[in-house]
Amino acid sequence: MSAAPEPLRVVLVDDHPVYREGLAKLLRECGVDVVAQAGNGEDALGLVEEAAPDVVVMDLNMPGMSGVDVTRRLIERTPASRVLVVSVSAQEEDVTEAILAGASGYVLKDGPVEEVVAGIQAAASGESLISPRIATMLLRRMRLDEPVEVEAPVTTPLSDRELQVLRLVAEGKGNQEI
Repeated sequence: MSAAPEPLRVVLVDDHPVYREGLAKLLRECGVDVVAQAGNGEDALGLVEEAAPDVVVMDLNMPGMSGVDVTRRLIERTPASRVLVVSVSAQEEDVTEAILAGASGYVLKDGPVEEVVAGIQAAASGESLISPRIATMLLRRMRLDEPVEVEAPVTTPLSDRELQVLRLVAEGKGNQEI
């Protein structure tokens, strides 16, 4: 009989302590090990280096250093870092900036905790999960005839599999179906 898999280790980064504590509690109930929490980007960088989590769960809008800036720095320091953005923003610019900074996935705070857990699991295994609402918006944008100009650093384009998963998410498919 094989041993149960080790729980995924995460660092939560969000400037709202009540939300952060609540999410930490819910994640622990879902079997995720929350090894550290940070209320700002500067603290997050140190904690991530110290704790070496499987995934960093990152808010975008924080005072001082934004979640996008923290994500970019984490990816520059340790390219294997996995960052799942959990944000209230469904704005195209925020999503695009986060993904171009190196985020492995993007889920909305108003979604169920199971979506955050699925995003953590996907990120930890090198895959991406994007909330269906976000995926729909991105696909609509991709379908436009006009080229889209984004002022952001050059990054690796999505693989064929990542594009396939993005399309399935936009169709409303769940992780199990994908």
